[in-house]
Parts: sequence; C-alpha cells; structure tokens
Amino acid sequence: MNPTKNLIFVPRTRLALLFSLLIITGCQPSQRKIDMTAPVAKKIDKELTIHGHTRMDPYYWLREREDPEVIAYLEAENAYTETMMKDTREFENRLYKEIVGRIKQDDQSVPYLDNGYYYYTRFEKGGEYPLVCRKKGSLEAEEEIMLNVPEMAKGHAYFQIGGYAVSPDNKMMVYGVDTVGRRKYTLYFKHLESGEIHEDAIPATDGNACWANDNRTVFYTQRDEETLRNHKVFRHVLGSRTDQDVLVHHEDDETFSTFVYKTKSDKYIMIGSGSILSDEYRFLDADQPGGEFIILQERERELEYSVGHFRDRFYIRTNLDAKNFRLMETPVDATSKENWKEIIPHRENVLLTDLELFNDYMVVSERKEGLLYIRIIEWESGQEHYLDFGEEVYVARIAINTQFDTKLLRYAYSSLTTPNSTFDYHMESRGKTLLKQQEVIGDFDPANYESRRIYATAKDGSKIPMSMVYRKGM
Repeated sequence: MNPTKNLIFVPRTRLALLFSLLIITGCQPSQRKIDMTAPVAKKIDKELTIHGHTRMDPYYWLREREDPEVIAYLEAENAYTETMMKDTREFENRLYKEIVGRIKQDDQSVPYLDNGYYYYTRFEKGGEYPLVCRKKGSLEAEEEIMLNVPEMAKGHAYFQIGGYAVSPDNKMMVYGVDTVGRRKYTLYFKHLESGEIHEDAIPATDGNACWANDNRTVFYTQRDEETLRNHKVFRHVLGSRTDQDVLVHHEDDETFSTFVYKTKSDKYIMIGSGSILSDEYRFLDADQPGGEFIILQERERELEYSVGHFRDRFYIRTNLDAKNFRLMETPVDATSKENWKEIIPHRENVLLTDLELFNDYMVVSERKEGLLYIRIIEWESGQEHYLDFGEEVYVARIAINTQFDTKLLRYAYSSLTTPNSTFDYHMESRGKTLLKQQEVIGDFDPANYESRRIYATAKDGSKIPMSMVYRKGM
C-alpha cells in the first residue's frame, strides 16, 4: 500500500558517487608532510531534557546556521579537507570517469499509465537532472515535457524536485522545489496546456501534495521550520491566497510525523500519522474536499497499521495480535478495530510487508527466511499462487501499479547476477515481460556468473542463510 506515487529526483552522478570516492581516496597514503592542524569545534554545554531524561550536548550551538562563528568553523573544516585531500585529486577524477563510463548517459525510466497518460523521466547525455515527461494514450504519441529540470536548475548551486501530482482532469500539475538543500520544498502550480506557472506558491512543505476530485483543491503537508518534522496538513484552493489555507490536521505529538495521500481508487484523501510503534489514519471523501476527516482507528501504543481502499472496504495491514502482521478488512462506514475481519492470518515464520489491490486480484508481498515473495490471490475464486523468480538469491518488490482494471502486475527485480530489472507479470496467464534491464556498460556478462543460497547452522540449531556469487567454472 504505497501511500504516494510521487517521486524524488536528485542529480544522478556526482552525488551518487561522492561517498564511495571519499572512502576509496581517503584510504590512499599521502607522500608529503602537511603542516596543518585540524580545526576543533569549541564546546558549549547545553542541557536538554526529553522524556524525563537529561543530557548535555556540547555542540548544540552548531545548529545556528546563520551564526558567523558556525559558518567560520564550517569553512575551516572545508579548507582542511581540501588541503588534506589535495594529493588525491588526479586519482579521484580518473576513478570518477571510470565509474561514469559504466553508466548509461541517455537513460529513461519505464513509462507507467495513469489516467490516460504514460508518465516517465529521461536523461539526456551528460545531464545531471531528468526531464519529466508524459504521452497521451499511447507511447507513440507526441512527447510532452512537463518539467524541464535541467533548465529549472540553471543558476542554482543546489536544485531538487520533490514529488509531483497531476489533477484528475490532467490539466494542472503541482510540484515541489528545494533550492537550498534543507528538504523544505516550495509547491508550485503549473498549467500543463499553457505552461503558465500560477502565483500560488506554498513554502516549507515536504514536497508532496494530492488533488481532490474537483481539480481545484490540494492537500499538502507542512514541515516544522527547525526540526523538519511533518506536523501540519493544509487544504489549499487554487487561486486563493496561501495565508488563507485551512489547517485540517495538526500533529502535536512530537514523536509522530504526518503525511497525506490519495488512495489508488481515487475515492479518499488519507491523512496518516506515524511513529516507531504506532499509526493513525483519517479519511475524507475526495468528492467532498471541504468536509471533515474521520479517524479510521485511533492511535494506540504498539498498534501499527496501514490502509488501502477497494470498493466499499478498507483493507488494513496490521500487527494487531500479530507480530508479523496480518491482513484485515472493514466497511468504510464502520472502521474501528472492533469491526475488522481477518483476510490473511498471522504466520510465525512469514512477515506480511505490502499490499496491492486490483479489480480481479489482490497481491501481497511477504518475507520469509530473508527473501521476499509475491503472492497473487484471485478475488472471485480465492485461488492463489506465488510469482516464480527463477533464482535462489534475489531482491524483488512491487513497483508502481496505478491501474485497478488490469491483469498486469509491475514489479522490480535484481539479483547477484541480474542487474536492476522491471517486469510486467500477467496474473492470469502467469507469463512475464521484461520491460527494462539496467545496462552495465563494459564487459559484464551475467551469463558468466552463478549465485546460490546456502545455510549455516548456529549453535542453537538455527539455520542462517548465506548468499554466494561466483564466476562459472570455479
């Protein structure tokens, strides 16, 4: 039950490789003696009391981002790093070019169909940012560039697109932009036919939003200025002043974070609040955006649940009396836990991890002995089967599935010998189609390798799975 279809886009090369470069180059010995002392941050004790526990934080003062002393210290750290790493620059550049040389430069995501349009992102050769595109009705149709992120990023030292959502009539788009790196996104509204950017601009959000069915009302989450915790959900009407937006939920418990999304059925707007050990959801008819949200099940300590909607039922994955989770259903007009009816029972050796709903099928993902399995259940007959991945060792997950009335399940797959791949699985015929496999540039051939899963026995008799990959013929 993926709460949102929104995506996050980041530059794909320098940032993706930076961490590995620092680790590798940091291990290289320097041949010259550098007479430079590392900067040391001063200590100013700050007493913090949380949940009755008091501790001292001597570096709390570094939170003051605008303090000249903080800025001076960071500049000194950067200068020290630059000096100490100077000998590795040539090696870094050579290694960077080698790694980038194995990445396909003009790549494209697998298009997915949503409300009559195929959506995808693509990179142009040498580009750090994607183009966000769609085509109407067919992949052979003319391409419409919704967001030209490379152009949008020009003039910014940092630029990131958060989520985006298109209105039900396919005419308007809301998207988030962060130009600072604080993960506080400003929401903008774009008319997709004219390209006009509306005056409405909503700051300090998490970058995501969802549309009500009137094509005018948007729900979004606001972040706390200091902690960045998602703490408020607002309702905004297109064309109105943002200071007139209506607060529809305030999460005042600092251990919880809140979010908002639209169900796959497009019937309900959902507000979720979650902490480590507890969840709570509210729902609102998407045809009545001015109405009041209704609590599905009040939060309780150690009660976790997530929600999907289909026809006149909510489907609830929960740990209620089930440490490995089970699946329940409840009518939309009687949603408290006393009304929940079990659909998939708890199992001691299987963790229920996710749920995807279709008109004719229910799909669940389960984890057993460290591997994820995808289970397909037909609504009418109750017949079920597991998707056969054909390898002993792999990673798989349910991908973006926006359509209810389809027999195709999209999933992502990779293994120790198979690059990242996207498949469509025909749930009726049980055939599958490879839509895309990550291209590894160079002399890599997966046919040259084999993988196996073996088990070691612990002292207490437990079987511990281990994955192996090796070149054939060894």
